Amino acid sequence: LYSFFILCFLFSAPVFGYLGDRYNQKIILSIGISFWSTVTFCSSFIPMPWLFFISRGLVGVGTSSFSTIAPTIIADLFEKDYRTWMLSVFYIFIPVGSGLGYILSSGVARASGFWGWGFRVSLGWPALSLRESPWFKTVGWSFIGSSLGVTSMGFITGALGFWIPVFLYRAEVVLGIIQPCSKQPCKNHNSEIFGGITIATGILGVVIGAEAARRYKKVNTKADPLICAVGLFSSSPCMYLAIMLAEKSIVAAYILIALAVFFLSLNWAIVADILLYVVKPACQSTALSLQIFMSHLLGDAGSPYLIGIIANTIKVHQRDNSTLWDFQSLKYSFVVCIFVGVLGGGCFLMTAVHIEEDSKKAAAPATPLPVTPGQSFSFHSWNKNMIH
Repeated sequence: LYSFFILCFLFSAPVFGYLGDRYNQKIILSIGISFWSTVTFCSSFIPMPWLFFISRGLVGVGTSSFSTIAPTIIADLFEKDYRTWMLSVFYIFIPVGSGLGYILSSGVARASGFWGWGFRVSLGWPALSLRESPWFKTVGWSFIGSSLGVTSMGFITGALGFWIPVFLYRAEVVLGIIQPCSKQPCKNHNSEIFGGITIATGILGVVIGAEAARRYKKVNTKADPLICAVGLFSSSPCMYLAIMLAEKSIVAAYILIALAVFFLSLNWAIVADILLYVVKPACQSTALSLQIFMSHLLGDAGSPYLIGIIANTIKVHQRDNSTLWDFQSLKYSFVVCIFVGVLGGGCFLMTAVHIEEDSKKAAAPATPLPVTPGQSFSFHSWNKNMIH
């Protein structure tokens, strides 16, 4: 179900990127958010599994509309340090929304006795407007490296978000903290706890990452990719220690998972900013859509499925259906995320090598607005053109 959502999301992202570079972004954004909100709400009334499956795909289509266009709107409204901060505010709500999803959906379902009410708390908001941009086919190594880095982040966050609550539940069973549950709903609060951790560390990570990048860029123009590399390199040992210590101490596992999510969250606002100054403004929406397509196709679209396959394969070869091997198989499958994190850090180091050259190529001079004979330049008319 999750993989189908991501597949629809990533295949529709290039379409919205193409449209965002050519047509009114306000209209596209408004239609996308309205469509997303409507489908999400209506899916809570669907009785048939196959129809619910389709609705999840349509939600992915709606999500791709504002995920592709919104960052480019923010980029054109703000410059330099303000742009990084505004992007950080935007990307803060990735972990906040994810965490609230865990907390609200499980809480609402428990209170109402029906899972569908978890989908009835969603709302759509109108979007800002911006002028349309023409299209130029120019990308550099910085764009490729940062896109591969974002892909590794998506792979890790997708796997953690899907499997960590299950992993911690199985760890508690192994430790004897709770008894195995064979009948739904099971009484455990791992989803709520993990959601709270995601919100807190996500906000903290995005804010600290944006501020660190702002300060470090004053002395090093390669600050953004270097901070992203540090974030991924630091998250990998935290994930390793978390999965290895979970069968001994749940508290230690939670602390280390929080650190891993924190280090990953350092990068969210920064990677968006990297794209916006290594790609020409004329093709930022399309470049962002391609990055979204790639990061989800190779990232969180398949990582939960891959982790599940690896865990099942390990368990089958052990020929042991005990709760211990339910836990152990999932633990060993998480090692993939650690290697992906290291590879992603290497991709950001590659970005650091090329970022100065690519940012200079992308910094095209602004084209002045035409002024008819006898007409003086008006800042009010220029500003009106920028908005509409």
